Amino acid sequence: MEFRKNDLVTLEIEDCGIDGEGIGKADGFTVFVKDAVIGDTVTAKIIKAKKNYGYGRLMEVLKPSPYRVEPKCEFARQCGGCQLQALSYDQQLVFKTNKVKGHLERIGGFTDIPMEPIIGMDELFHYRNKAQFPVGRNKEGKIVTGFYAGRTHNIIENRDCALGVAENKEVLDRVIAHMEKYGIEPYNEATGKGLVRHVLIRYGYFTKEVMVCLILNGNKLPKEEQLVKSLCEIPGMTSITINVNKKHSNVILGEEIRLLWGQEYITDRIGDISYQISPLSFYQVNPMQTQKLYAKALEYADLHGQETVWDLYCGIGTISLFLAQKAKFVRGVEIVPAAIENAKENAKLNGLENTEFFVGKAEEVLPREYKKNGVYADVIVVDPPRKGCDETLLETMVEMNPERIVYVSCDSATLARDLKYLCERGYELRKVCPVDQFGMTVHVETVVLLSQQKPDDHIEIDLDLDELDATTAETKATYEEIKAYVWDKHHLKVSSLYISQVKRKCGLEVGQNYNLSKSENPKVPKCPPEKEAAIMDALKHFQMI
Repeated sequence: MEFRKNDLVTLEIEDCGIDGEGIGKADGFTVFVKDAVIGDTVTAKIIKAKKNYGYGRLMEVLKPSPYRVEPKCEFARQCGGCQLQALSYDQQLVFKTNKVKGHLERIGGFTDIPMEPIIGMDELFHYRNKAQFPVGRNKEGKIVTGFYAGRTHNIIENRDCALGVAENKEVLDRVIAHMEKYGIEPYNEATGKGLVRHVLIRYGYFTKEVMVCLILNGNKLPKEEQLVKSLCEIPGMTSITINVNKKHSNVILGEEIRLLWGQEYITDRIGDISYQISPLSFYQVNPMQTQKLYAKALEYADLHGQETVWDLYCGIGTISLFLAQKAKFVRGVEIVPAAIENAKENAKLNGLENTEFFVGKAEEVLPREYKKNGVYADVIVVDPPRKGCDETLLETMVEMNPERIVYVSCDSATLARDLKYLCERGYELRKVCPVDQFGMTVHVETVVLLSQQKPDDHIEIDLDLDELDATTAETKATYEEIKAYVWDKHHLKVSSLYISQVKRKCGLEVGQNYNLSKSENPKVPKCPPEKEAAIMDALKHFQMI
């Protein structure tokens, strides 16, 4: 049977898509239905039809799923920001686990995935410490603020989001009242006119400090001092700023920040680490879950105080400083200069001197520092944006050959792609742990541990009988003896592969098949300069060169 736009179909929802939409079939025709829940029987109207599948609008729930719950927010369907509010929380966790697992299987090609149980949330609502509210006028001409409806820039009026903190509504009420009192126009995207574009609110979950940043299509707000006086009546008010953004685009924040009152940042903490957070700072929006996320990353990093760690896409140093509590030294990389300044200040704030931060693209900074300056890493932690890692960066990570890579991901599809690259070049997927940072939404964070050594790795060694000659034992050393010497003197861990590479450079014989990969055209990691120098020292010590 052929289905067309506006056809009504009855569906039993049997599955859930990656964006939370229900999936059902009508005579073999697959229909994706937003707001439908697994187990529902629904009536849907076809709004877009392809040859074998289509998209439907939920018209009626004929028989509700046992997993269906009443959304807490009355705007849940209109807004679209909370795609899973109608799904029970235990099933949300099942959905997110399956989403990660499915991407690793389909995109990464992994089987027998070592999944740990997903880390769920204790507080399902009012967990967000940051919100950005667009400001505009509705059809009746009233000034409104809220959130954009899905895939549109139509504002759904809502000053009291169920995921945000109570302070949001108090701030928005006072800003809108100020605009109405003094005739201040909201920004109009169509014309590029109007002044107030967005209201950005940050909240210190542990410190209770409040930040308000008004994003303006101009340099000044009329009667600024009156608004400051009003906002300062809110308990915890710490920072009031203006952000200037005159660009005719949908980018929310401009680069210029002007302080109206208080300080330019608020402070919050994760575990024992305190952070200064500015309007432009990237900072995880769910602090309770972030503590669990970083604790898992720290567990996977397995630091004992002797490791050198690189933290790529470090932001304001959130993960870097967590790692610095246990590592010998941590180097962070971030493209935003202001974030790096924040990271340095945060290191000082916490008395952590074993850190260094670099401004630039991770895919440019890491190769430069490795190839030109010989830096290395025992552990690399990477927390990229949704697009994942640049291939140049992944290539350098492989060349640096850290013992462990901890990958923190906010997009399991690009995570799977990057893990496939790394695991085809000598790494093994050891642990995968999803973390629910964003309850009621389809988003999920994932922490992954990659190990340099595979448990089933094996080597073939050709031994010259002279190696066993007792008369020459004093001039030769085993690989284990060389490793022990390098660790004791230089506090560096070196692999047998690296030792064999350096021995070859020095003209020393190495078994023909020693440490050769069984795969075709293997990409063998090269020994970093710092470790090569340490191995050379060991060879001299044992009078092998």
